[in-house]
Amino acid sequence: MFSALSPYRSIQEKHQYAPLRLEREQYLSHLLQQGFDRYVVRSTANYLLHIVRIFELKELRTVQEEEILRAGESWASYEGPHRLRPHVAGASTVFIRVAKAWFLFHGKLARPPSAPFHDLAALFAVDLRYRGLSTATVTGYSSRADMFLRWLASEINDFGAVSIHHVDQFIAVKRTEGWKPRGVATQCQALRSFFRFCEMRGWCDSGIPLGIRSPRIPKYENVPKAPSWPQVQKMVRSIRGLDPVSLRSKAILTLLTIYGLRSSEVTGLRLDDFDWRSETFTVRRAKRGGIQHYPIQYEAGEAILDYLQRGRPKCESRLLFVSARRPYGRLSQSPMYHTVDVAMRKVGINLEHTGPHALRHACATRLLQKGSSLKEIADFLGHKDIKCVGIYARFDLQLMRKVANVSLAGL
Repeated sequence: MFSALSPYRSIQEKHQYAPLRLEREQYLSHLLQQGFDRYVVRSTANYLLHIVRIFELKELRTVQEEEILRAGESWASYEGPHRLRPHVAGASTVFIRVAKAWFLFHGKLARPPSAPFHDLAALFAVDLRYRGLSTATVTGYSSRADMFLRWLASEINDFGAVSIHHVDQFIAVKRTEGWKPRGVATQCQALRSFFRFCEMRGWCDSGIPLGIRSPRIPKYENVPKAPSWPQVQKMVRSIRGLDPVSLRSKAILTLLTIYGLRSSEVTGLRLDDFDWRSETFTVRRAKRGGIQHYPIQYEAGEAILDYLQRGRPKCESRLLFVSARRPYGRLSQSPMYHTVDVAMRKVGINLEHTGPHALRHACATRLLQKGSSLKEIADFLGHKDIKCVGIYARFDLQLMRKVANVSLAGL
């Protein structure tokens, strides 16, 4: 193993004779099996030497996460023969990540104790999946239930003692933290579902779900803020790089803007979803399930083909978009948000929310401005209820006048 890391005998011997050789070799072999390239494995091997030294390990022992964080700080400030470039930006982050992964691989990373009632949120999520709810709904409801349970753990020790007063108190706390009525209403909806789940199993007093009342949402509040279409065009055209990340970013941005897809729908696209002969592709809707077919618009098709031919790594994954580094897997929401946020700020688009959903709003507004009916927009965006898109027309007085200017000639 170590002979493959470097052609220099002195470096090979440094790795071979350092403590915990077997444990280090096992982890490095695991990385190679997972598809990591040799540069990453070589870098990891070097970090493992420093981890063994800083922790003064003669044999593996269980470590706490706090101990790893302190070691990372020590490594970031260390100056000496083992480190030629001190204070390198991000060095502590890499050190901490490698240390956590190595100790976890060997089962030596102490897990923080689970929060009280945490299992209830997990059971709730299982029930939601069993009932056939979409992944987005399951994630949203269960995470909101978990948020409440973590707060509740500081108030009571027995979940059976929970009451509507605790829910009211939790909502009041969130209001003081700046939550807006729509966010509170979404939380209340999730908690009603959660307490119905608990009520049916006798885990709490009956009647709590009925007592959870959502706040009244002002009719003209929270109109979506979206960039103008010229801004959107400028943003997409600003992505001119030919590196894999830039090619991936442009393909993602075209799908978000032209089709108004949700970020999870974009990350869920598969290679098999694209029928290049018929020039159509398939989208699996994140909310309420369902499948929808779209024509492959020229700019979108060109951006996707550029990514497939020159940017997408060769890997076994059938997902359209994969991470830029090994092991190649599905993109998480974090890089999706980062892609949009960076692109928008690069061209001077400054909004309160600069994530993928802002581009969905821009797409809806563009369709409305082009004369599409609310029903057509709802169908295009995958909404089953026209009320979901009515909000886009509320403050566009010109469009409202256009809708109201109906000719009765010929009747």
